[in-house]
Amino acid sequence: MFSKNWALMAVFSLLVICLVATMPAHAEVDPGSASGFPFLLRYGYYDDKCEDLEDIVWSKMKTIVQLQHNAPAQLLRLMFHDCFIGGCDASVLLADRNENGTVEREAIPNRTLKGFNFIDTIKDEIEEECPGVVSCSDILVLATRDGIVLAGGPYYPVLTGRRDSKESFFDKAMAEIPRPNGNISETLRLFSLRGFDERETVALLGAHNIGRIGCQFIRPRLSNFTGTGLPDPTIPPDFLEELRRKCPDDNNTISNMLNDEDTDTARGLSVSIATSLDNHYYKTLMRGRGLLFADQQLMANEKTAAAVTDYAIDDGVIFRTEFAHAMAKLSNFGVLTGSEGEVRHSCSHLNS
Repeated sequence: MFSKNWALMAVFSLLVICLVATMPAHAEVDPGSASGFPFLLRYGYYDDKCEDLEDIVWSKMKTIVQLQHNAPAQLLRLMFHDCFIGGCDASVLLADRNENGTVEREAIPNRTLKGFNFIDTIKDEIEEECPGVVSCSDILVLATRDGIVLAGGPYYPVLTGRRDSKESFFDKAMAEIPRPNGNISETLRLFSLRGFDERETVALLGAHNIGRIGCQFIRPRLSNFTGTGLPDPTIPPDFLEELRRKCPDDNNTISNMLNDEDTDTARGLSVSIATSLDNHYYKTLMRGRGLLFADQQLMANEKTAAAVTDYAIDDGVIFRTEFAHAMAKLSNFGVLTGSEGEVRHSCSHLNS
């Protein structure tokens, strides 16, 4: 039975739960702060409104991941881009344009986002069971957490009670999503503005353990780094050759696990799917083999390099614990609660 399995996962994640539980669920704090749990978010918010909510999300996510193994990575990125801009308010899901004709999901950093259809599928089923009750922002946070678990990552408790934004934030998304070619100072600045220290930043970037990366984000390192006409000098020569093989001019995507052998030869791509959320990301950084410049930059700062080293050791216990804590904290950043925003009937459209 699902509830029993969920209880078992919670038991195995006791350390994480204890860490999160040190902060009172009903403490009145600034909803824009990631340092505490926003007022009105709580465990079991839907118990008397939609008691089967988490069972529905878990069941749908199991089906989705069986059919699309890359779904956890897609949802992780979708949730990060949502929460990082304006808070966890489902603003990135909106297809409706603002008064100035813009929409957040069309900002350049968001154009490669995927997973919208997964949230729509889950929302449709929940609307049949509990119409007009569950917000899209809660669904995105819950589905992402379940995807992480299904990818072999840690369980962490999620508070609910979020509301959905009535606007999207195109300009902020253009300016404040961390860039794949950003240096360590810029990355840390953007995370710090949202209440995350160096170690939490490194933990959250562990989401790069899974999924695929577009070759367009990697190619500038291979031949014209910062406009020099030369490759990034920090890339080891053997890794440079490997990247060039994996990302020729006609290739579109590359797996985060370069050593996997599954390929899609029919489309002329070298694509494999990394589905296990472990600590191999940090081990590759220790060897100078980060796919993105921003990733490898974590080794250029004393504090972030120390965190990378900690996360790379043993079987990833430290990483799993701190990643879970950081994800729980991110999930509560900048949320709308109470009478703020709305509960959308369709995640891509405003109610009116």
